[in-house]
Amino acid sequence: MVELVSVSRGAVVETVVNTRAGTVKSCHRSRLALPLGGVVTTLLVQEGDRVKAGDKLLELWNEDLTASVTQAEAELAHSALVRQQSCLQAQFDRRESARLETLVKRNMASETSADNARTRATNSELACEAAKVSEQTISARLQLQQAHIKQTQLYAPFDGVIAEVNGELGEYLTPSPPGVATPPAIDLLDDRCFYVSAPIDEVDAAKLALDMPVIVTLDALPGQSFAARVRRIAPYVLDLEKQSRTVEVEAELSNFPVDRPMLIGYSADMEIEVARLDDTLRLPAESLGEEGEGYIWDGQTLHLVTPETGLRNWSWISIEQGLSEGDQLVRYPAKIEFTPGMVVSAKPSQQQAER
Repeated sequence: MVELVSVSRGAVVETVVNTRAGTVKSCHRSRLALPLGGVVTTLLVQEGDRVKAGDKLLELWNEDLTASVTQAEAELAHSALVRQQSCLQAQFDRRESARLETLVKRNMASETSADNARTRATNSELACEAAKVSEQTISARLQLQQAHIKQTQLYAPFDGVIAEVNGELGEYLTPSPPGVATPPAIDLLDDRCFYVSAPIDEVDAAKLALDMPVIVTLDALPGQSFAARVRRIAPYVLDLEKQSRTVEVEAELSNFPVDRPMLIGYSADMEIEVARLDDTLRLPAESLGEEGEGYIWDGQTLHLVTPETGLRNWSWISIEQGLSEGDQLVRYPAKIEFTPGMVVSAKPSQQQAER
């Protein structure tokens, strides 16, 4: 007695899975550090604190730079007064020159006095322009000093949670020398946006496209799955010694567990849907042999068939031609050596019986 399965209608989904475990990562994570070394005088956050973009996190000692800013502000105010004085004098000298020009035309003033007035007016205008340039120079110097102060202050570049703080009040923070990685002053991550990064075999990479639907499962949360979408496909194949060639794929999660936190670093697996047929003829995958052959039962005898197939996965194979809905085939044709015309008795599969 052989077990039978029936050709039915339903969905067939072709998927691609990762070759090694992937990792849950944050969409935004910054290991923040300062470009200058110095003593920590202000530390405004602790590990676990939630911050907004633009919030100040810590500050180094910068009283010398603050004094330089105060000095530059005073010099800028002085230069503004000098500019006003020079430009007012230039306006007066230009009006005086115009009056003398009129008097010369009426023969009431000498040409020499008019020429002297023109020269004074030109010199005053040049002094006004020089005062403006001087004011711009001091303004730029003030901006430079303010930029130096900002190099001693650390701000949050985005909304997130403080994952790690490496520093205490009074400690001296040293910036990383070129080519040497040191712990960041503050590790900031966004715990409201996650993605999974996992390697996909190079053979399957050509099937992938951005925005394809993904099902993510986590070892830490058995029995649960999470929807995601492909957001990035690496533009190169990673070739590591003694490992298969893979392409790194990232899928952004669109829903998260509500009863427990999603932790950065969880191991994860992804199943990427690369093609889908809905309401198509399909057959359980185990009912066809390696060459695509199967045995159809007509109620008494077996007949060899080789249908044209389409999409397939581990469970189902879509049928394009050669079979009709309701046809019954042997479920495991490879277990027994069947021949066309063989008379057999059959029973429905457990799946068919449940239906």
